[in-house]
Amino acid sequence: MQPRSTDAATWEAALLRLLEEVYTFAWSGPRLHEDWAEDVCAVMERSVADPRGWAVLETHTHKVGRESGYPSYPFHALTADELRAGLRPITAGAAVELLASLAQEWFFESNPVRLREDRGVVLADARTLLDRFGPDAALWTSSRLARTSDAPDFLAQDLRSGHPFTGYMMDLGLIAVSADEVGVFWSFNAL
Repeated sequence: MQPRSTDAATWEAALLRLLEEVYTFAWSGPRLHEDWAEDVCAVMERSVADPRGWAVLETHTHKVGRESGYPSYPFHALTADELRAGLRPITAGAAVELLASLAQEWFFESNPVRLREDRGVVLADARTLLDRFGPDAALWTSSRLARTSDAPDFLAQDLRSGHPFTGYMMDLGLIAVSADEVGVFWSFNAL
């Protein structure tokens, strides 16, 4: 990824265009621990705020679940070791494609990202979100496709699940880790 200037307004516009219409979770948090997985678990529990005060996304269903006594809902309560065990590293290019793919519906998508007329815009929004974490960010996914390659072609195939981190039939995530922040982007099959 080429570093670009990302500000709060640019971030929020890209976040909303890309992920507002689908069942997703998108949240960033600070790096407070030596082990980045502890910081990701804190984001999944919503025990930390976005360090820049920028926009986050979560559905009303997630808020209701948390208010019912499950702080990490819809995510399982995870240890850092459990989180790392379900993730695989991916390249920056694959991460952009995966994040763009999270903008489509799991089933019945008549026009997946690879076929959309606005594919370039969708990919640009994904790059904008990941630019926040810088060119040296470590990128991780729960996708089964990353079990055999760190550069799977996420646009060539239909959206599929990965290692389960929630109680949903299918979920798929991307984690970005920089020296100062972590970002968690997750899509759910809510059927």
